[in-house]
Amino acid sequence: MTALQNEETTEKKTRRSPYRFGDKLKIARERKGYTLKIVATKAGVSESLVSQIERNKVSPAIDTLLNLAEVLDINLEFLFEEYRRQRPVEVIRKSDRRQIVDENTIYDEIAHPNKHDGQNAMEAYMLTVPKGETTHRGSYGHIGREIGLIIEGQCELRYENIIYNLEEGDSVSFSSNAPHILVNTGSSILKALWVVSPAQRFTE
Repeated sequence: MTALQNEETTEKKTRRSPYRFGDKLKIARERKGYTLKIVATKAGVSESLVSQIERNKVSPAIDTLLNLAEVLDINLEFLFEEYRRQRPVEVIRKSDRRQIVDENTIYDEIAHPNKHDGQNAMEAYMLTVPKGETTHRGSYGHIGREIGLIIEGQCELRYENIIYNLEEGDSVSFSSNAPHILVNTGSSILKALWVVSPAQRFTE
């Protein structure tokens, strides 16, 4: 059995593609004026395999898909946009929530940044600051914007040389470029919901 036949046999055993890459591959091939044979030769696979992929009969292995995308000059974002539309909601279970502790301040992740959003990726977390403690990450400023909602307690937002007193129920939004910190000035813990774009902490 040749290498191409072996690869084709392997791909035939895979399940049918739920993302229908074939429709887009076929359109791209026809726009370029390529025959199935030309694409197969350039991609190093069999002509019958390309035909089956175009008809969504098999789900291509990732290396095969990458080769076809390169031959047809297709952007991978274009290929996977349907998959992204089919997964519009991301759920983070309480038991799976990631947590970062930074000098006694606790960050509990609520929304994970989507890497496909690039510079528009955002993160959201529940911020818990003990009595008398201060956040540190923004003390030198960073790119982006932030939105915060005080859930419990009192604090000061020290933004550049201005102090804003915030209490339960207050919200705030600002450019992250300027130095900024939160100081828990209340008699108990401070809890706040925070949204940052682009993501700064939960980026992995």
